Amino acid sequence: MGSVRSVAATRDPRKEIARRREARNRVHIVDEPEAESGEGGPVTTRQSADVTLPRSELDPLWTPEHLEMLARTYWRFLTRISLGMLRVLYTPTSRAVVLFGRPLTLLRFYAPEYETSADCGIVTWRIDRGLLVAPPGRGKGWLRITVRRPPESLLPDDPTTTADDFTTVRVSSEVASFYPMLAGWGWFWKIGRFIYRQTQLRAHVIVTNAFLRSLARLDLEPSKVGSLRAPSG
Repeated sequence: MGSVRSVAATRDPRKEIARRREARNRVHIVDEPEAESGEGGPVTTRQSADVTLPRSELDPLWTPEHLEMLARTYWRFLTRISLGMLRVLYTPTSRAVVLFGRPLTLLRFYAPEYETSADCGIVTWRIDRGLLVAPPGRGKGWLRITVRRPPESLLPDDPTTTADDFTTVRVSSEVASFYPMLAGWGWFWKIGRFIYRQTQLRAHVIVTNAFLRSLARLDLEPSKVGSLRAPSG
């Protein structure tokens, strides 16, 4: 027993607190029905997760600024999980996902659009073009992250509420009306669609679900642009 106490005593208390905090948070991946499209048409895919966390942690995060930070966290995760091969380039009017750097632009989006309300936050990047976008899909489709909190979490604070009271928010990532170059079009569509589903789509689902699970840590990245940041002072 003495050796156990000595090991515990040498633990970094900050890491222990972080470990306990993460253990309190839970992420449950939600099964979403697969969306199909007609021959040569766009594809849509959505991944969702229920994130359970203490109300005491959710309330301070429910601001437009933190929605922008969530968007930035998504791009940071993409760069990290690809070991830096995928990078995100920012301009005032666009976001570009590149392989190592220009000119290998895989996806270019227009600047994000934000929608916020008492129970919902949405960030949408509309697709412009890129090497992964088939010609018919240029300027069409979008990537969208949505966060919804349950109505009961909006009730006024109860004097009996404690730090251990939990609530669950649903976070969804959706790619809609997307024309993948890999799937092709015309006569090649049936073959290309199979190749796309077994490669690019499968990788996208794995990465997105990993991102949703990472939200248990509530480790949000400060925005590079800060367009929704509250004015100081």
